[in-house]
Amino acid sequence: IYRLDGVKLTAAAFTNLSRDHLDYHNTVESYFAAKTRLFAELLPRGAGAVVNVDSGYGRRIAAIAREGNLTLATVGKTGADLRLTGRRREGMGQRLTIAFGGREHSVFLPLLGDFQAENALLAAGLVIATGGPGEMVAQVLGRLKGADGRLECVAMTPKAAPIYVDYAHTPDALDTVLRAVRPYVSGRLVVVFGAGGDRDHGKRALMGQAVARYGDVAIVTDDNPRMEDPAVIRRAVLTGCPDACEIGDRGEAIAYGMGILEKGDVMLVAGKGHESGQAVGDTILPFSDRGIIRSFSHKLGGREPKS
Repeated sequence: IYRLDGVKLTAAAFTNLSRDHLDYHNTVESYFAAKTRLFAELLPRGAGAVVNVDSGYGRRIAAIAREGNLTLATVGKTGADLRLTGRRREGMGQRLTIAFGGREHSVFLPLLGDFQAENALLAAGLVIATGGPGEMVAQVLGRLKGADGRLECVAMTPKAAPIYVDYAHTPDALDTVLRAVRPYVSGRLVVVFGAGGDRDHGKRALMGQAVARYGDVAIVTDDNPRMEDPAVIRRAVLTGCPDACEIGDRGEAIAYGMGILEKGDVMLVAGKGHESGQAVGDTILPFSDRGIIRSFSHKLGGREPKS
């Protein structure tokens, strides 16, 4: 809660808030209170505050920013400064219509999902809030590249089934990323996921429910079990998706999922994203979802996606 104390801040942005870190904060409202310190206490007067106001939490943050005499810019479908007025799929990206500077701009964003569009608007808002040229926003957004392990297409099987990796490790994050991928699935959506140990136990069944809601084939595996019994964690997740396949070894789970992919299928490996290790007990074992996928794809005769 005090990690940013002492840091000289110029601007800050608020995306959204969902259930996470309850092993530390106990309640979502307590978690939100920790977030509000950035805008209520740490940003100096006049500093930029860029806020997505499409949620109740965002509107509360915007009110705090106004009360603190911050330079507020609101974004999103209901934003006043950068308003998302249109969005449609275009290839493996999306075409956005953004209203700002008194007119509408058509922008191609080479990233999937509503949340990527929302994050792009926030990034653009931060650029403007820190003195960047607003007229360059439309041009620059079209050149964005996704972060490693964030809805990243890592490989394509020989049958042209894409395999994505994402860091989603909460019910809301899983729900969001699955809804982002779902429109691109003409066959089955295969999901490999688990839940971390020594963290919020209440989210495990909810994560299973999210995958059961949007996925066609669920494979429950180990995430970072830490000091907990991995089988106990998997059982909790399985209460939310009782029809799932259970494969404890994460590498075997990924290989199994890739092995059943057909044309039209899409696979998502969720939970660890960019991480290069797996926390088991008090040891960090070398492990990379992206590396495992690429290695097995090579054996199958697959390929890396076109950039």
